[in-house]
Amino acid sequence: MFSDRMSRRQILRMGGLAALALAVPSSARAAFEKISGSFALKRLSFFNTHTSERLESVYWAAGDYLVDELRRIDHILRDPLTGETKEMDVRLLDLLHRLRQNLAASNAFHIICGYRSPQTNAALRQKNAGVAGHSLHITGQAVDIRLPGVPLASLRRAALALKAGGVGYYPQSDFVHVDVGPVRAW
Repeated sequence: MFSDRMSRRQILRMGGLAALALAVPSSARAAFEKISGSFALKRLSFFNTHTSERLESVYWAAGDYLVDELRRIDHILRDPLTGETKEMDVRLLDLLHRLRQNLAASNAFHIICGYRSPQTNAALRQKNAGVAGHSLHITGQAVDIRLPGVPLASLRRAALALKAGGVGYYPQSDFVHVDVGPVRAW
């Protein structure tokens, strides 16, 4: 009945916080959320450009990641050539969440490339020398995205401002690469 990662106590806490949230005026609730993050949910939306699948997900609530939702995200970010999934790094999901918040965007991230199997990466590397041999896509720590309604240059600037990892800018291919590796840009 309960998620692997949510105890009965966490669920009761979340219910109590929700009841409190309803009793507190919205302006005070917003100020409290900024300070504590207790009511915050982390939500992401995706559109996979290879499979045309869509996903809306609340992947974090009541102070914890929701395992079933993380698996759904892993699935939509899977390697489109092999169908293989990888457990995506939650730091990458949090980076995307912060990016979407900072841009005040509500549209789904268009996924150009999420997880990439070693076989797919090797095949892409043979076609394009710009593909890294030890790509963070292989470890579930990178994603190539665009965000409808947000100019690509703005998406890049917002990603750079986070200073949370690597940011690659590919205007000719219409995507921005973000990862949770060392902070760098190209």
